[in-house]
Amino acid sequence: MTSLRRGAILVVVCLAELLVLLDNTVVNVALPSMGVSLGAGFSGLQWIVDAYTLTFAGLLLACGHLGDRFGRRRVMLIGLAGIAVMSVGGALATSVGMVVAARAAMGVFAAAVFPATLALVTITFTTPKARAAAIAVWTAMAGFAVAIGPTAGGWLLTHFSWHSVFWMNVPIALAILVAARFVLPESRTNAHGRLDVLGLVLSFAGIVTLVWAIVEGPRHGWVSPTTIGAFVFGAAMIAVFVWRETRVSNPVLDVRLFRNRRFSLPALSIAVAYFSMFGFLFLITQYFQGIQEYSPLEFGIRSLPFAAAVLIAAPAATMLAQRVGTTAVLIGGFVILATGMGIAGQVTVESPYVGIVLISMILMGLGLAIVQGPATESIMGSVELDEAGVGSAVNDTTREVGGALGVAVLGSIVASAYTDRVAPLVDTIPDSMMDPQQKDFARQSVLTVLEIRKHDVPTMFSDSKDHLIFTMKAAALDGFQIASYATVGLAIACAIAVAALLPWKRPERGSVLLGWMQSPSSDETPTTGT
Repeated sequence: MTSLRRGAILVVVCLAELLVLLDNTVVNVALPSMGVSLGAGFSGLQWIVDAYTLTFAGLLLACGHLGDRFGRRRVMLIGLAGIAVMSVGGALATSVGMVVAARAAMGVFAAAVFPATLALVTITFTTPKARAAAIAVWTAMAGFAVAIGPTAGGWLLTHFSWHSVFWMNVPIALAILVAARFVLPESRTNAHGRLDVLGLVLSFAGIVTLVWAIVEGPRHGWVSPTTIGAFVFGAAMIAVFVWRETRVSNPVLDVRLFRNRRFSLPALSIAVAYFSMFGFLFLITQYFQGIQEYSPLEFGIRSLPFAAAVLIAAPAATMLAQRVGTTAVLIGGFVILATGMGIAGQVTVESPYVGIVLISMILMGLGLAIVQGPATESIMGSVELDEAGVGSAVNDTTREVGGALGVAVLGSIVASAYTDRVAPLVDTIPDSMMDPQQKDFARQSVLTVLEIRKHDVPTMFSDSKDHLIFTMKAAALDGFQIASYATVGLAIACAIAVAALLPWKRPERGSVLLGWMQSPSSDETPTTGT
């Protein structure tokens, strides 16, 4: 295969990856417009986001396995076509239920696309150095997409209605579909045997239930019977799945891979990194739109330094890991993440953008990229080429679960601190200043500052209005500080675990032995290209 062909494959794969990740973020900016247009409440808007997350996370492992078995390009093409069709459904939706259904279906097809992207990169670039460079580009695109979503969404909403966040997918998905059909090679596993349908069902049931419990935990209460029951059921399904996969000849996932520390610890690192990043982006979204009162486009533009940091650091960190080893680079990334989140916790209502806000964003982008690139390369270097799709799916699933946990846990911390301080004040406000629905929203999120600011009140209540707005902003930042310290502690704990458990010595080039094929104590056994 020529260098030009490999480059074309990488471009098409990264564009498919960008489409999926933008679908996962750009709709968030359109939620206020959807709420007004469709008459949606807070719960309905949450489900527009959560429906995609649940199906996407739940089917990543299954679709990665199906791609390995029946053809990665084939599964990706089906996914791209499905995204285009379901995007039309979302754009034409006239109710919240229709939008939620379209988003759930989009998550299904996105799960078919995403594992195939990284698997095809691994199949195409087989030498350790070339694979590391290609994965670095893939990683940079992933971080860039997460950060560029608000900018793209803000621009669309400035010029068009909320329907545009769905319409934009149609020509893009179809163009990538055509390019993929003619550029991407087909590849599949050489293994044959009966399809483990029960394993696919168990993996889907377990992951979806756990993600649902994480996402819905703040709403139902973390210790409510509903949440605890969901966690228990999800964990039981995962346990049964693991038990079954050790006993079938053609498993969906060879769970012995987790005995290899070069696979399991980088997977944990990605989960923690995305816990930190999605939590940070959740908080910074509220800061820019609720506290600084920026428009979606203004918020998106100010988040671009985060994307730039990821684009610069991801390739450099992945190549550096080839020289000094994955362990040292991961530790450095977590230290930078912890520093960035610690600085973010010091932001006040009066803090200017050019200062600790900008510094914290750049450090968070650098830290994420430094962790994700080498960790992803280590995961993919620990699996055989026949299992590239499943290896990619594990990488993607840990990211989704970590991100969902970050938003849920850190969001709960902020909501608790915010509500404790704001609710008593809201209860004293007369109905002539705010109606009951506005009060309910004000108790839930600082983002309602924008609506309160627009609401005309009698002159005699203007001071009360200003006091309420300032209190809402200060209460949210109090919660941000607590959440930032929790994230710092988690990042440092993960860095310590990596330092203590992940081998520091780089494996020899050219070794094709997998760590899980050795005894559990032989983690120093070289793995492919890590």
